[in-house]
Amino acid sequence: MNDELQHMKNLGKTSAQWLHAVGIHSASDLRRLGAVGAYKAVRARGFRASKVLLYAIEGALLDVHWSELPPGHKAELNHQLDAPIGHNKS
Repeated sequence: MNDELQHMKNLGKTSAQWLHAVGIHSASDLRRLGAVGAYKAVRARGFRASKVLLYAIEGALLDVHWSELPPGHKAELNHQLDAPIGHNKS
């Protein structure tokens, strides 16, 4: 099976399966929803994903290893995650 998501940096079989389960099947789907939206969808579906998945998705979108995201970038992702719906970005 040729899975576009698994070819993105940081995303493996399990994370791709979780993303597929919430309707994300391609890089363009992932870009459209964004890292925070995709992570929220995975968590809402009941998967026990850690914050590393959030960083992994963001890293996949930026084509960098998740551990290379600067601390400030991770803090902004966490802020967006905790913000009420409709208040993610000004």
